[in-house]
Amino acid sequence: MLSTMQDGNLSIGALLRHGATVHGGTQVHTWTGAGSRVTTFAEIGEQAARLANALRSLGVTGDERVATFMWNNAEHQTAYLAVPAMGAVLHTLNLRLFPEQLTYIANHAEDRVVIVDATVAPLLAKQLPTFTTVEHVVVANGPAEALTAPEGVQVHSWDELLAAQPAEFEWPDVDERSAAAMCYTSGTTGNPKGVVYSHRSIWLHSMQVCMADGMGLSPTDRSLVIVPQFHAMSWGMPYAAFMSGASLVMPDRFLQPEPLVAMIEQLRPTHSAAVPTIWQGVLQYLDAHPDSDLSSLREVVVGGSACPPAMMHAFQEKFGIHIVHAWGMTETSPLGTVCRPPAGLAEDEEWRYRYTQGRLPASVSARLVGDQGQELPWDGASVGELEVRGPWIAASYYRLDEDGEGSEKFHDGWLRTGDVGTLTHDGFLTLTDRSKDIIKSGGEWISSVDLENAVMGHPAVAEAAVIGVPDPKWDERPLVAVVLKEGAAAGPEELREFLTDKVAKWQLPENWAFVPEVPKTSVGKFDKKVLRAQHADGRLDVTRLG
Repeated sequence: MLSTMQDGNLSIGALLRHGATVHGGTQVHTWTGAGSRVTTFAEIGEQAARLANALRSLGVTGDERVATFMWNNAEHQTAYLAVPAMGAVLHTLNLRLFPEQLTYIANHAEDRVVIVDATVAPLLAKQLPTFTTVEHVVVANGPAEALTAPEGVQVHSWDELLAAQPAEFEWPDVDERSAAAMCYTSGTTGNPKGVVYSHRSIWLHSMQVCMADGMGLSPTDRSLVIVPQFHAMSWGMPYAAFMSGASLVMPDRFLQPEPLVAMIEQLRPTHSAAVPTIWQGVLQYLDAHPDSDLSSLREVVVGGSACPPAMMHAFQEKFGIHIVHAWGMTETSPLGTVCRPPAGLAEDEEWRYRYTQGRLPASVSARLVGDQGQELPWDGASVGELEVRGPWIAASYYRLDEDGEGSEKFHDGWLRTGDVGTLTHDGFLTLTDRSKDIIKSGGEWISSVDLENAVMGHPAVAEAAVIGVPDPKWDERPLVAVVLKEGAAAGPEELREFLTDKVAKWQLPENWAFVPEVPKTSVGKFDKKVLRAQHADGRLDVTRLG
């Protein structure tokens, strides 16, 4: 082989050692409700060693699974690094899953130990008797007595357990292609599906997060990590921080608009990331509290679902905050695209790019596939299902059930994303819908995302979600579920009139419902299957315009 290069091992252990030494003075701020407690990267390195020793003392060996049931905080950051670095596998449990789904994934992953925050210990305690493989629970950020465990499960205090361990650990030389962490999809159909990330995939993904065409994290940044650590590994930011030296602000359980704004004012982050619904709430709070100081915040990355253009403009024009669109999913680690427009564009042209989901990085290959399985051109007009592959893209799900449900997502080395959209010649992705959400009306396709974004441009609208409902003439027609801003008023006629110059006439919705809130999934996306069920059961008060 014609090469003179060394073959370094891309392991989480190497990443831990790098961050704890080279960036040892960098800080993690965990919000307490009134201020923050500070932990340095060096201290996290020491705590990680103590945790690894503690887990060994509890019998964790090899690639056994250690689960977390935690908010974003310094202790969770410690587990993120210690568990895979010792050769075990970190499994982040979603705090917001339905109980039966939580039981399913804990048993399916065969979790041996669970680390839990004391504030959510009572929630875990309800399900713990149904966990068949868990032997130990470690309670952090509060007394071990916060959790009552069934017979056969030992409960430990994080502080006491770690204090009794050495501050050094002989980190093993873990194969970079072995399992490091796992996260389950939210299970919109069937049981949740497990995605297992390797040390190598996390390392390469972290490099992309740090790159200029990713999130661009650097030692000068302080990132407010709102996206949960149980949601697609917090979009890679906890690992990218240890790689780049960016400091972190962890909100713990304080995820409402008021405390988030307080964090920004007091801790002065330059960067943040979360799903659009979080920022919609923050924007409403800011409208009611215009003296809030968000001047430190340079950039916000928004993913999980499409960001309404009206919200992007509002943050830019009122607060000087640059909203950056991104796209990804649990199966893509999750970064698939990030929107960095080409240089030298006029303002209108730059905004046209910014509305897209972003550009493919070098490590993510993509193609569009039509209804007949044909590959479609990257011409910005041809619409098909997006398929991707690359070194941080899943090739399969973990231990599929006997019926094999979920295997259809993978074929010919490609991941079928279920997202429908277009690609331009220069690799910019625009998603028009999820394949299951697109509306087929009279043989033509209507994008629910485009309609939602248009409706949310009305000044009285806080949120809008669009679903297709049966229609005897057109097969399906759109129904818009609207949440009005507090104190605002608007009727279906006014909102439909508002859309007349924004969408084609035949796409104008006849069906409108005004709701107190749009149902959300466990990760903050609009839960359209709940809306469809509410409509089918007659629980939505629908106004139909003539």
